Amino acid sequence: MSDEEWVYDEVSGEWKPASEVAAESAVEVRDAAGNLLADGDQVVLVKDLKVKGAGQTLKQGTVIRAIRLTANPEEIDCRHETIKGLVLRTEFVKKR
Repeated sequence: MSDEEWVYDEVSGEWKPASEVAAESAVEVRDAAGNLLADGDQVVLVKDLKVKGAGQTLKQGTVIRAIRLTANPEEIDCRHETIKGLVLRTEFVKKR
């Protein structure tokens, strides 16, 4: 018997290897140009964005460092020097 971990998949109603379930749940996140994004990447804004609640505008060309992917493939988590907890839509960023 193998030492592999098994997980119950509620969608299919079957027991599957944990590695297979993890591969199925992996989400591809792409920027405005179609480039694949990963945790820790740097991105550049492709247009000016008004930040709700912060009362400021992030200008086109602003570099955002060390992004984090979320469960939603259309959003990324990031930080800016003046704005903590910033969530950006991937359609407004391009990988640097």
